[in-house]
Amino acid sequence: MGSTSSKATIVGVLALSLEAHAFAARAATLPNAPKLGARPSRATAMAATDRRAHLGALAAGVAGLAGAGAASAAEAPRSTPWAMSTFLDAIDSDLVEKVSFSADGKQVLAIDKDGARHEALVLPGESADLIKILTKKNVVFAVQPPAEKGAAQGIFGVLSALAFPLLIIGGLFFFQRQQQQGGGGMPGGGGGPMGMGKSKSKVQMEPETGVTFEDVAGCEGSKQELTEIVNFLKNPAKYSALGAKIPRGAVMEGPPGTGKTLLARAVAGEAGVPFISASGSEFVEMFVGVGAARVRDLFGEAKKNAPCIVFIDEIDAVGRQRAGGGGGGMGGGNDEREQTLNQILTEMDGFEGNSGVIVLAATNRADVLDAALLRPGRFDRRVPVDLPDNDGRLAILKVHCRGKPLADDLDLSMVAKRTTGFSGASLANLMNEAAIVAARNSKSEIGYEEIDYAIDRQTVGMVKTTGTSFPNRQRLVAYHEAGHAVMGLLTPEYDQVAKLTILPRTNGAGGFTLFAPSEERLSSGLYSKKYLQGQLAVALAGRVVEELVYGEEEITTGASGDLQQVRNIARRMVTQWGYSKDKLGAVAWEMQDGAGGFGPQAASPLTEALVDAEVKKLVADAYSHCKAVLTANRPIFEELTEMLIEEETIDYKQLESLVKKYYPDGLGTEKIPLPASAKAM
Repeated sequence: MGSTSSKATIVGVLALSLEAHAFAARAATLPNAPKLGARPSRATAMAATDRRAHLGALAAGVAGLAGAGAASAAEAPRSTPWAMSTFLDAIDSDLVEKVSFSADGKQVLAIDKDGARHEALVLPGESADLIKILTKKNVVFAVQPPAEKGAAQGIFGVLSALAFPLLIIGGLFFFQRQQQQGGGGMPGGGGGPMGMGKSKSKVQMEPETGVTFEDVAGCEGSKQELTEIVNFLKNPAKYSALGAKIPRGAVMEGPPGTGKTLLARAVAGEAGVPFISASGSEFVEMFVGVGAARVRDLFGEAKKNAPCIVFIDEIDAVGRQRAGGGGGGMGGGNDEREQTLNQILTEMDGFEGNSGVIVLAATNRADVLDAALLRPGRFDRRVPVDLPDNDGRLAILKVHCRGKPLADDLDLSMVAKRTTGFSGASLANLMNEAAIVAARNSKSEIGYEEIDYAIDRQTVGMVKTTGTSFPNRQRLVAYHEAGHAVMGLLTPEYDQVAKLTILPRTNGAGGFTLFAPSEERLSSGLYSKKYLQGQLAVALAGRVVEELVYGEEEITTGASGDLQQVRNIARRMVTQWGYSKDKLGAVAWEMQDGAGGFGPQAASPLTEALVDAEVKKLVADAYSHCKAVLTANRPIFEELTEMLIEEETIDYKQLESLVKKYYPDGLGTEKIPLPASAKAM
């Protein structure tokens, strides 16, 4: 208020001073000024009156200005500093009237008898003594309250408290902006914390996967199913003329590594329409509703770019059977996963339909998928992608041999026969390993030796150097493996003996004998009783040779794995395949996974005793047959043992030469003249 009144007073004084100057100027220019003693005229009197009024106003303005200055001086009194000793002397002399301590106790303000103000600094800890002195002298003293914070200080305090949270939020938004500019996304999906419900998949308007159907081999039936979908997209009139509708979806199912994702990449490379690739795990999050939101966003983008193909890899991560659905779903369920699955079902074939979007999916667990997901209208086609057969493996090998120099004597058809059960991914890895081995050995071509090494590495592990320096151990392993090989060579219509070695492997095997089943037997899965009896005899051959050479007291534990295989085959022959019909009838007494677990037992204790007796009889007959054959052909396995000790590894060509040496006319239907006890086999 004081400053406002001062400003008003100053403005008034300036205005009056201007009027005074103007009046003085006018008065100086008046003509014929009156003389002393002359009677003034009426105009002159009026001028004098106005002049006195103006002079009075000017005086009042000056007085107001002086009062404002005094008020300003009173509002902001000045103080003079005192030394502490001077302050104490003034107290002793009764010159101090009032004392005011600062809030922190480090300064005092003293007012003397004349009203003058003095400031003095107080040493830390002297305030208590000073109060005693003031009390003794009856001096009035007080403590100043702490100064209140102004508006600016309050705002600064609030900002300082919010600085750290604001810094974090700013950093998140900055990171979000950087990710969006770079085309990436936050791990939570959608490019940042504000986009958790956004799909992380991107629409590829012209996908360039570098893969076409020419690069896919070994699964011609599966490729044909997907080729039709691509042709439908490229030439819809051809199918529409016959009233055909494009399939809504196709789910590819098969073992790992068979080429499901490769087929999807080939579809993306040849379809000529926008393509969206996603993984089933992208839709499973901790927060309920996030997965469903991502599914809506994914299909929303697909519908904007229809016709469009959506590929969901490993769909079993989100498409498992729901709890309580009667399809095997167990437990209380998972709200997030079930909501996501429900959203997928709605988007694929809900009330609004799904025109223009084709969904491809891949899984190796088709048995756990929800029945509502697999029904026609959602996935119209179930495309099996199985392990390739011999011709398929040969075609796959040719694809993966592109750009690799091969030796002239390398026969890929033989490699295809040796790789029974290999998937496309395994064959690709096989050829890559062979190329690496050839480069390691400073070779310019890939030969059978490198491929053989790569096959052994994938199937039985790498060669170990430990344990090869013990001659007795090497001879024992050589006898054991020679027994398996000779029994396999002399068993009618048995698998080809491809290779045997006494080099220990990282999988724990001291040596191994490799058999190559025929493609017909492997693909059909049908095995005769004669073949299964041969399997029992071949599995027991290693132990039989140990008994023949070293005696019953020196038989080792090396045949433990063989004996487990014998028990498994013999029991399944009795309980699952009905090969003990005379005693147990043509009945399956066990499920395919055996009689274990908590399920109902099909066989009574009496029947179990009969099963055990039949298993023992089958094994005993196989043991007798194996012992008779190896006893009659001991020179063959003795020579083979010496070859193994010398060369450590024997291939199928050397084995064929060995058999021809002892049977130059061939083996015929029966490879050897068997004893009467063995002919029953």
